[in-house]
Amino acid sequence: MTFFSWELITALSLGFILGLKHALDADHILAVTAITSKTKNIKTSSLIGSFWGFGHALTLLLVGIVLLAFKISLPQRVALFFEFLVGIFLVFLGVKVLWDLFHDKLHAHQHTHNSVPHTHLHTHDHSLAHKHYHTSFFMGMIHGLAGSAALTLLVLASTPTFFQGISFILVFGSGATLGMLLLSMVLALPFLFVQRFTRLLKGLQFLAGSLSILLGISLIYSFYYLQKFFL
Repeated sequence: MTFFSWELITALSLGFILGLKHALDADHILAVTAITSKTKNIKTSSLIGSFWGFGHALTLLLVGIVLLAFKISLPQRVALFFEFLVGIFLVFLGVKVLWDLFHDKLHAHQHTHNSVPHTHLHTHDHSLAHKHYHTSFFMGMIHGLAGSAALTLLVLASTPTFFQGISFILVFGSGATLGMLLLSMVLALPFLFVQRFTRLLKGLQFLAGSLSILLGISLIYSFYYLQKFFL
């Protein structure tokens, strides 16, 4: 397979599609949902998805360079440990959402315009958006670590040269970034639509935080259950 062969183009196209699909993994969806549950506009939500994608792609690329250079794959125990880290961080995200929810960082104020009452939500934490971006980037990096084992095996099997393998990883990462950018915008819509309804908004945030915790606990349990087979 030459560098510009049809086989490579097909492989890269498949990598992009797989990247888009990869963004739809349950742990990715719940992580980004937990983060976007506190956003106030589509732009912020899309940036959260983008930062997740950048962190995810960066880790995949760095790990991929090392593994492809030495033509090795991650040991199964290491791959399981990365999944364990994802579980830990999902629990952290969920707990943070619930903590913020019950400590009233989000406030509702009612105003009257033309005799019609309107409810507005705001937070006193002006650095909230930047914290979301940092959290999303770090979460993407952890997810990149967790996905690097399976991706490297796929790359080693489908691309014979180092540079073709790196190209596959870059295209895969681009697909995942685009997929998460679009997904984060969609996931933010329910929270944006109900911002005028304080109880409903908090109910959705409670659900997002709780599901993140439950999936995180499930991944942590899976690590402790499965690791005994790889001692």
